[in-house]
Amino acid sequence: MGIVLVVEDEARIAGLLRRTLEHDGHTVIVVSGGRDALRVASIEPIDLVVLDLRLPDLPGEDVARELRRNGPVPILMLTAKASERDRIAGLEAGADDYVTKPFSRREVALRVQAILRRGRPEPEPSKASFGNASLTIDTVMRTVEANGTVAELTPTEWDLLDALVARPGRVWSRYELVTRVRGYEFDGYERTIDSHIKNLRRKIETDPRQPVIIETVTGVGYRLGVTRDR
Repeated sequence: MGIVLVVEDEARIAGLLRRTLEHDGHTVIVVSGGRDALRVASIEPIDLVVLDLRLPDLPGEDVARELRRNGPVPILMLTAKASERDRIAGLEAGADDYVTKPFSRREVALRVQAILRRGRPEPEPSKASFGNASLTIDTVMRTVEANGTVAELTPTEWDLLDALVARPGRVWSRYELVTRVRGYEFDGYERTIDSHIKNLRRKIETDPRQPVIIETVTGVGYRLGVTRDR
């Protein structure tokens, strides 16, 4: 269970989300605007944000970016924008997942549950380095260092990297990454994996335009391009 901040200006939808999440045992804080969301997130230990893209004061994408500057809190976006371009824009702003309106209560509950479950620490210590320590991962602290710099990853970015480092050199298809990261099939999500990989490369590659840590395998997917240190 966790503390969930719901940012939604439509009272009916906000009430539905509150009842759904409280039924699952979460503590729910509801605000109707982006500025209030940023204020609450700065003083409360929020575990997850459910964020509407269309807010009366600030664009949801701007709110997501500001939340990301302040920490790695997971974000589930709500959007009435059905185009793939709009969904990808939300993901590139920092969202871990999205739900398109209208949505079912069960869908939201499952997405929230999956994101929070992925955000929990690993039970046993494990630290590994790759590529002559160019990439170092601590699965207990959930920290990543790339070329000596600490990278602040979202839960989805962490899970993608964790999947890739599990088998260095192995090629993962987008479908495999979706099911590994999400834990369930998500129609249409395969293409948005590219957006998460793009964000991840910005954080861990020396030159994201010429990646050497996460390599693209044309027509298939991605692989970790560095080997594990002995």
